[in-house]
Amino acid sequence: MNELTEFITVLAMFLLLAGPALVGLAHERRIDRQLRQAQDQKSSSKSTVPSTATWYAEGRRSKKLVSS
Repeated sequence: MNELTEFITVLAMFLLLAGPALVGLAHERRIDRQLRQAQDQKSSSKSTVPSTATWYAEGRRSKKLVSS
């Protein structure tokens, strides 16, 4: 009987110490999953036409390579 109470005490202490960390880990994984899904949705809905800023930057890079 004494061994059982010691085992339950150790188990309870472990859960008290490790419980918050495990809950936090589960929370972080859920947030990462949601961010990944949002990124996938954003990239799939993105148009294939580059923005004006991208077009301008690409033009500047190509001119630098030619003039060097």
